[in-house]
Amino acid sequence: MTTFDYDLFVIGGGSGGVRAARIAAGHGASVGLCEESRLGGTCVIRGCVPKKLLMFASQFAEAFADAAGYGWSVGETRFHWPDLVAAKDREISRLEGVYRRLLESSGVEIFDGRGRLIDSHTIAIGTRTVRAERILIAVGGRPSRLEIPGAEQAIVSDDAFDLDRLPGRVLIIGGGYIAVEFAGIFNGLGAEVVVNYRKQRVLRGFDEDVRRVVEAGMRGRGIAFRYGSVPEAIEMEADGRRRVCFGDGQSESFDQVMFATGRHPYTQALGLEQAGVETTASGAIVVDAYSRTTASSIHAVGDVTDRVALTPVALMEGHAFADTVYGGMDRPCDHANIPAAVFSQPSTACVGLSETEARAVGKPFRIYRSEFTPMRYTLAGRVEKALMKLVVDDASDRVIGLHVVGPDAAEIVQG
Repeated sequence: MTTFDYDLFVIGGGSGGVRAARIAAGHGASVGLCEESRLGGTCVIRGCVPKKLLMFASQFAEAFADAAGYGWSVGETRFHWPDLVAAKDREISRLEGVYRRLLESSGVEIFDGRGRLIDSHTIAIGTRTVRAERILIAVGGRPSRLEIPGAEQAIVSDDAFDLDRLPGRVLIIGGGYIAVEFAGIFNGLGAEVVVNYRKQRVLRGFDEDVRRVVEAGMRGRGIAFRYGSVPEAIEMEADGRRRVCFGDGQSESFDQVMFATGRHPYTQALGLEQAGVETTASGAIVVDAYSRTTASSIHAVGDVTDRVALTPVALMEGHAFADTVYGGMDRPCDHANIPAAVFSQPSTACVGLSETEARAVGKPFRIYRSEFTPMRYTLAGRVEKALMKLVVDDASDRVIGLHVVGPDAAEIVQG
């Protein structure tokens, strides 16, 4: 008779892995979990949480400027980057402790170290080997870099939270969530920001009206855009600045260069092949609606799969997996109508179909659109538009797309 150390062993202590471990343990399973870095994963340690803390910090300068229109007299203000980083670190450490206590109180045994598959039931963590009836892979993803000479001279989003000092001039390479969010953060804290993107407008895949209004708002805040030509090399100069050589033959110097060019699944050296787990060309683990891989005893959730790389989605997938396997429920993952929230400045979010996507469906629909100046900006004299846009199915009168740009849009739509 085959014996196992655990009913379930989870590789990865991020949002999806921790949720799955806790729910499975609550259903009576014996659970072990390993994490090579810090409990909490991308969202808590080097993603959503520290990003939003920095975003909050970056909005004070705008609030101070707007206050005069409302009768407030604000004296001289000063921002100190090291104080913000230290406060952020304290909060992240507190949350990491919360995650550890939640797991321990649930009866989950925690291993500090990277897990590697020996076979479809066996995991090596450092010098120790354990066996489990089922294995859940939840190792997440990592930031990608352009493969160009001098790429090591640039930072990625993971590094941006721990810089020794706030750079004076920053180049952000990319045009997605991370690029526009960090552009707003650095700009709000006082840096000169240039966004470089190979396309002609940021936030590809979003509704065209959203892209237009967000870019206009960013430009209004002083963020510059360099479209089309992308970097071909980065050179370190004698004074510590980075000279970026673009494909159009031009070059510019920056105090810091940041890659915001996407993320990739963290599946290197995980032992997937020898365990019989199929991956895509990008390294993402192939799963079905129940998070099952091609190895019957192995499941995967979160950013390591070929689905939607968002923290709430990883939480849903981990919970559904545990309920299905250990709670006697039938919970396939439904990835329809997931909100997309971007903590850019101005903020934006959407759910459902864009106007372009609705046209591709081929069914009659209506558009309701309004662009206006938010009331909070009127006395402040701020010239910036908000956008509300609905895509409505003609036959059913049902809203099939919602798109918002404006104050707190991301929080409102994502709930």
